[in-house]
Amino acid sequence: MGVDTTLRVYARVTGATAVFTTPDGVDQRLSAAPGEDIRQMIIQRAASEARHVARAVELVTSGDHGDYHLVVDAHGGVTSASTHIAIPQEDVPEAVPTVRNFEKSSQGKEVSTLAQEQEALGHSETPAPEPLATESHPRRSFIATTTPGVASRDGWRGFLSSIGLTVGPSRAMTEHLDGRRLVSRQWAGCRTAAVVNGKGGVGKTMTTAMIAAVFARNGGGNVLAWDNNDTRGTLGWRTEQGLYDTTVRDLLPAASDLLAPTAEISDIARFVHHQTVDRYDVLRSNPELLAAHQRIERAEFDTLMTVAARYYRLVFFDSGNDESAERWLRMIDSSYQLVIPTLAAPESAESAALLLDALRERDEHCRALADNAVVVVTQAEASGGTAARRIADAFTENVRSVQRIPFDPALKSGPLRFDSLRRATQDAWLYAAAAVASGF
Repeated sequence: MGVDTTLRVYARVTGATAVFTTPDGVDQRLSAAPGEDIRQMIIQRAASEARHVARAVELVTSGDHGDYHLVVDAHGGVTSASTHIAIPQEDVPEAVPTVRNFEKSSQGKEVSTLAQEQEALGHSETPAPEPLATESHPRRSFIATTTPGVASRDGWRGFLSSIGLTVGPSRAMTEHLDGRRLVSRQWAGCRTAAVVNGKGGVGKTMTTAMIAAVFARNGGGNVLAWDNNDTRGTLGWRTEQGLYDTTVRDLLPAASDLLAPTAEISDIARFVHHQTVDRYDVLRSNPELLAAHQRIERAEFDTLMTVAARYYRLVFFDSGNDESAERWLRMIDSSYQLVIPTLAAPESAESAALLLDALRERDEHCRALADNAVVVVTQAEASGGTAARRIADAFTENVRSVQRIPFDPALKSGPLRFDSLRRATQDAWLYAAAAVASGF
């Protein structure tokens, strides 16, 4: 879009007021009420001029907020006049909000200058009076409920943010922020999720670690990843070791001390392994012992669960493959949510589907868990995108949510660290964790 350099407007800013000069050289005073932003008002006033002349205008600002040379279009879109990079239309706000700015006339009466300009353009609008408070329409509170937002530091939104102008987030950014809000929630009482699939090597350990990391990094810690595995549980191999070489077998005899009224929150640190960057703790099994040497019976699991609920707000179980084991069954009975990982391969997907079928037949609690489950389909190879989509689509009608994780070499082997993942993979795990949070 070309810009006629003769169509230029000016704004001189002092505190919460500004003198706005139209292309005709007429000065108008703008005043921001408490809670309003004078910079946004200037942008909106410039957009009004752009609509009037059916072309973008140049805006030159000076004063308290610095000197800037911008281009403003009829929709309120803003670019730098030096680069004049067009803002994508899908990212432009759908409408410029109407802002009524009042100044005092010489007789002390309030005059809406913007309303007068709109009337001249055929857009006059008379605000409806606020209704009186009644029992059916209670008084509106003066205290607004707000949700913190995050300003973008990238692209053209980052440029506008750097000069103090706030622009609405894109659809992708909105989805990202919604996901972060979900995984940052703090529930009353401990919430638990079981990561299950009867087949080995389908990503249970990886899924447990990544989802625990998302919740801990966004919600402030107090998240436990519990290796609830009789045989060769590898969660400890792929995560950091803490100060003590301890496992679930060491925690069990100390349970009574940890549940005593005199116990302190830091006492649990002797038995778990803290992840220094991802902020969650790991309760290890011992992969060097045979199952016969580390079986946990029903009552023992319940004791451990009582300890976990005392010290953690979220517990994610990395399950074993023996669906008949006491500890596996008690894990299911103790869970609010099921997470079912599968690779983009027929064998692991069929195992996941068979598990869902079996749980629906077991009892009412398991049926509800299966119906509310989150299936996580991980693309294990770079060329497996088509297979991952096909398997994800097949589960869509069978569970509450299906999430896809793209191929990422950092997930295949070695330490599981959230920061080592590609950006797209991090986002995918965020959305998977948000789906889990929705089931809590």
